[in-house]
Amino acid sequence: MKHAAIILAFATSATLATAPAEAKGCLKGAAAGGVGGHFVGKGHTVAGAAIGCAVGHHRATVAARKQAAQAQPHRD
Repeated sequence: MKHAAIILAFATSATLATAPAEAKGCLKGAAAGGVGGHFVGKGHTVAGAAIGCAVGHHRATVAARKQAAQAQPHRD
């Protein structure tokens, strides 16, 4: 079982390494979520990584929108 999990982890990381630019924040969030899920308990690593990816992507999108709003001139 551990062997299959290791292979799955390498395959997933290889796939994510070639992900398009829209996945900003996902890798950092997935890494943090995976580590957090690992410490929570057995079997929570993948769930933590998935949730971390979603949260990281959301936070990157919000930051990009905020930066774009500040870059635009204010209209009255």
